[in-house]
Amino acid sequence: MATATTESLVSARFRVVLLVVILQFVLIPPVTAISEPGKWVLDVDNVSIGDSPMFYYFPKTMFNNTFIEINLNIEECAVPVNLTIAWYLRSSPCYDEVFGLDPKSLEVYFERTTATREGSYGFYINHKYEPIKCESNIPGIKFGVKDFDHPKQLESWTQVIASNVKIYAVLCFKCLHDQAAATNSTSAPKSKDSSSVETSQKSDTAVAQTWEDSPYMFIIKIEANPPPAKEIKSSIKLEVRMHGAYQYISASEWPLMIFYMVMCIVYVIMGVLWLALSACYWRDLLRIQFWIGGVIFLGMLEKAVYYAEFQSIRYDGHSVHGAVVFAEVLSAVKRTLARVLVIIASLGYGIVKPRLGALLHRVVGVGLLYLIFSIIEGVLRVNTEHGGSSRLLCDIVMALIDSCIVCHIFISLAQTMKLVRLRRNVVKLSLYRNVTNTLIFAVIASVIFIVWTTKTFKLSKCQSDWRELWIDDAFWRFLFSSILLVIMFLWRPSANNQRYAFSPLVDEISEEEEEQLMNEAFEGVKMRGMKPETNGSAKPGKVDEDLKWVEENIPSSMADEIMTTKFEMSKME
Repeated sequence: MATATTESLVSARFRVVLLVVILQFVLIPPVTAISEPGKWVLDVDNVSIGDSPMFYYFPKTMFNNTFIEINLNIEECAVPVNLTIAWYLRSSPCYDEVFGLDPKSLEVYFERTTATREGSYGFYINHKYEPIKCESNIPGIKFGVKDFDHPKQLESWTQVIASNVKIYAVLCFKCLHDQAAATNSTSAPKSKDSSSVETSQKSDTAVAQTWEDSPYMFIIKIEANPPPAKEIKSSIKLEVRMHGAYQYISASEWPLMIFYMVMCIVYVIMGVLWLALSACYWRDLLRIQFWIGGVIFLGMLEKAVYYAEFQSIRYDGHSVHGAVVFAEVLSAVKRTLARVLVIIASLGYGIVKPRLGALLHRVVGVGLLYLIFSIIEGVLRVNTEHGGSSRLLCDIVMALIDSCIVCHIFISLAQTMKLVRLRRNVVKLSLYRNVTNTLIFAVIASVIFIVWTTKTFKLSKCQSDWRELWIDDAFWRFLFSSILLVIMFLWRPSANNQRYAFSPLVDEISEEEEEQLMNEAFEGVKMRGMKPETNGSAKPGKVDEDLKWVEENIPSSMADEIMTTKFEMSKME
């Protein structure tokens, strides 16, 4: 009965955890590892421009009062060409509209004055410069404006319909009151200065200033007249910078940088405490406590690298590609080591079993397999241009490996708890119950978070909650750190550290109780290591041999002794 209950419980837990893994990789889009830069340097040559205008797209979530600067450096221009440059800045409440824009749709979005989807709204600014003559060795052309233009509100679909009705009404009214309309048009001329904003804290290369915290799309259009020949080489550098109160970092990644800074401090404190406890009780350290120390060190190093990456983006405007790849590799190694740690803990390594035996090769194989695919997936996530089907394949394989790992963890925990319960070790049983409860809590928290992110980001037609995007990345790292903190508390080094250490079964119970427990634990399992007796006869026990010797050599009463003596004397006569 107990076995059936345990198996059903493990099966139910496995189904729930498998559902969590599937939801995580199917419903929730993976968090991109590419950060939003704040500085771009592009090559603009005659091959890229060609006969048609060229559009360059720069999406970014920016704070209010962020400056946008444009600088053009002409290094080589063999044939004089007139370059016409124009730009279009627009805010949108929908994060997916800005960062999911197809590059083929840039021409449609450029200078658009109406909303592109129902329920969308925002403001826009467009600006066009006089043609610039392309000549060689021009140090830098600054496109800064004296006064920033006022943003104009986009027209919604209902406003477009209303404006069309209004146009027809105005035409009819104009036919009746032509003279009055002409008088009104001359009495209120439009002023260019009325559409500008005075500002004193801008550079000479700033072309625009943001008006709210929002995702922005910035499109630059470059057109050559006449179109240059492709055989003639020209080299032009286009530099775009977006910086505000927090330098170059984006508004959506600022909370994530603070999160990594706090987590880096937390990991340093955890590492110092673990190192101090290990130094105090170094004689009684368990093998699993060395694994915990390794996971803490890798987590601390990972958080430090990610924080350094965000600092590079904040002050330099771009991240170091090698540092990003190194951070992804560190994250993959940490996650692999953490999974191996939970596996060997669920198997009872160093607590119930002195060694893993044949299971060691399986654990190492699963860990290496997960590490390889995790590194590949991280590198593909960093290089988004090399993603696609390869990244999807890695996600599917990692989902299957995670499902197998979670299933094996819960089954091993059930078997280890059963063995500890048979040994009647209350301390170890309480330890594994706490570990199981922690994992169950993690599963429940994951389900709740996945439902929330699916409703907020995946099923929403407009991702207006872009300020909470950082939680999608921070939650899983915080959940991992919470589980690690619980494991640290349960397996912390202490004076009575050996209460969790492995102790042979013969030291705790007698041989008869050991045989009984073995029969109960392996009920219905054939013991192949035991050699059967020949001819089907069982070997008599030591107690039976002693009783037989007593019956043969020790008389049961005095009458038997007298009869035996008289019988021996009659033989002598």
